[in-house]
Amino acid sequence: MALRGTTSLRWDGPIPQTPNDIISENDFELSFWIRMLYSCLVDADFLDTEKFMKNGSVVRGGYESIDSLLSKLNLYTSKWENATTELNDIRNQIRYDCIKSASDEKGLFSLTVPTGGGKTVSSLAFALNHAAKYGLSRVIYVIPYTSIIEQNAAVFRSILGDMNVVEHHSEVQYDYGNDFDYCESKNALAAENWDAPIVVTTAVQFFESLYSNKPSKCRKLHNIANSVVIFDEIQSIPVDHLLPCMASVGTLVKNFGVSAVLCSATQPFVSDLLKKYAPNNPVREICSDVDGLFSKLSRVKYLNEGPKSLETLAAELCKKKQVLCIVNKRKTAKNLFDHLPEEGSFHLSTLMTPRDRTVALETIRQRLENGLVCRVISTSLIEAGVDIDFPCVYREMAGLDSIVQAAGRCNRERKRDKEDSIVTIFELDEKPPKLLRVNIGAAREAVDAIGEIDSKRTVDLYFRALRSFVGQGNIDVSDTVNHLNFGISGCRLPFKEVAESFHLINTNMFTVYIPTDESEGLIEQLKNGTSDKRAYRDAGHFSVNIYPDHYHELYESGCIEELGPGMAVLVDTSLYNKKTGLSLAANYGQAEFV
Repeated sequence: MALRGTTSLRWDGPIPQTPNDIISENDFELSFWIRMLYSCLVDADFLDTEKFMKNGSVVRGGYESIDSLLSKLNLYTSKWENATTELNDIRNQIRYDCIKSASDEKGLFSLTVPTGGGKTVSSLAFALNHAAKYGLSRVIYVIPYTSIIEQNAAVFRSILGDMNVVEHHSEVQYDYGNDFDYCESKNALAAENWDAPIVVTTAVQFFESLYSNKPSKCRKLHNIANSVVIFDEIQSIPVDHLLPCMASVGTLVKNFGVSAVLCSATQPFVSDLLKKYAPNNPVREICSDVDGLFSKLSRVKYLNEGPKSLETLAAELCKKKQVLCIVNKRKTAKNLFDHLPEEGSFHLSTLMTPRDRTVALETIRQRLENGLVCRVISTSLIEAGVDIDFPCVYREMAGLDSIVQAAGRCNRERKRDKEDSIVTIFELDEKPPKLLRVNIGAAREAVDAIGEIDSKRTVDLYFRALRSFVGQGNIDVSDTVNHLNFGISGCRLPFKEVAESFHLINTNMFTVYIPTDESEGLIEQLKNGTSDKRAYRDAGHFSVNIYPDHYHELYESGCIEELGPGMAVLVDTSLYNKKTGLSLAANYGQAEFV
């Protein structure tokens, strides 16, 4: 399919079914066919405008081919051929499995690799080999957290070159031209329509774009067609949005030439949902011996110690030279941190600005490497994708996927004996958060039935139990799939209503910017209205997102100055501490944390 105007735009994927064929099946598939056509038209219009405004001089394209990128990857990994350690030998075997499976027919795949198995490079090996074999246009990495995106993108750039990798998320920064609103670099332009060989983006950006009705978000959709899409940490997709996410993945595979790979150390139970939307594309596991991998890569010993008081827990942590303790609530993290000695103790939570968390993590890594005292209290933000290695880890009882991810921060490089690398599971003398109670119940059921934590059987049973506890009717809280199948109030395809109701994460958050020497100029731009997109992105490194009730408490107490709807600057800077973050209580010194 080609749409031609002043600018030529081509659909590189397979020709979709005719409208009559799709209409006879269901309106959900029809809605995707319409979105793809809309994407082609919108992007063509944007490109024509861009070309006109730049007098035909547009910095786009010029990327290396998939075959060239594959050659670069092969050169990079050639140094690994003669592994000198058992761990690297296992990682090589995973990579060989990925290369072998890349020759399989296009469709749905899973890559189940325990933490530390090197799935970042191995999944890239699958993707580039698969794309080269079947003439696919690009590789799209869909990742839940910006911290993992930045980490993985850095790896890809070191292998494939800076100009072949495009990041698209809220914290990426590009240079904008002064004469027009388009970015001057081709990677910045490619972030608008994903016209690049390697795209790294967030799950929020990917799935919300698929259900959006905004031209700027929809213009990239046609470039998802005929691609390899890697869904990293697939277990992180919220259960209450599981149906619309898997329905979109299945539809992309069935009708638009996509090969999708579900990557995780803890694979969720989603095969039934994918089968419904891609009935002729069963999920195929890439690794030849997943059970064997769990056994070979097991490097910690789990110890379930049950209930503890916060004081008892703090006393235990004080006896450890290097330890990571992960708890479920920000309030608990702050209170526990207050019980530790100041020297060598660190606190991590989303009440700290991204800049302060980054600084803290750099210091933590240095102290661990130098063998210095390092006791870290953190919320779950440290679990997935943060490359850090502690000799022992404490984890408050949570879902099984969280426990296994926490264990991935212990003895990560297998430098210590398994028997000396303890992951302690505990409960505090308080009820767990409501949102976690179902996950905890499913974890207990799975572990009680199997008798072990880090096995594929236990993970499988956990996610099945979780789906059972949640219920089939609660895996699409926005009713997205139902609305597209059956319409709303006489509207057959309610694109606007679907776009407004589908949000992968809770967006009802308010932003508070924290004044510092570094952020002063940026915040001044926000105040006087001279800020652009880049200023907002830069200022985001010095901000904290909080819930509405906490925001209103700070506002009513005169602690913040509003900039606009949902945005404010902290006026009373005594309420922010670089080590522990923003106090959410208006009364000084009596900070309450969520």
